[in-house]
Amino acid sequence: MKEKIDELQKIAEQMHKCKAQFIESVPVLETFKGNKVWEGIVHIFSLKGHTETNKCYAWSSPIEGSTKRRYYAVLHISPVDSPEKAVRASIVHDYKSGKLI
Repeated sequence: MKEKIDELQKIAEQMHKCKAQFIESVPVLETFKGNKVWEGIVHIFSLKGHTETNKCYAWSSPIEGSTKRRYYAVLHISPVDSPEKAVRASIVHDYKSGKLI
């Protein structure tokens, strides 16, 4: 898991152009109408040098039908104030942008 955390830390730093430091990992289960939509581990990072927030939530998910992964580093900015809300926001964004069918 250390390698995955290091990789997500680098991605968060690149995406948000600031320094990130690992805080903790938390399990998240997102459901919709009783069906599992996403389940995994979200890694929480503190951010230093970001102008809007001091925290982000990062994880990766496999891309269906591919060997590649999609990476996420969602900022802790209202209404996103928890790992669960970060995952929920990313699902909505991916759905609206056509990344999810």
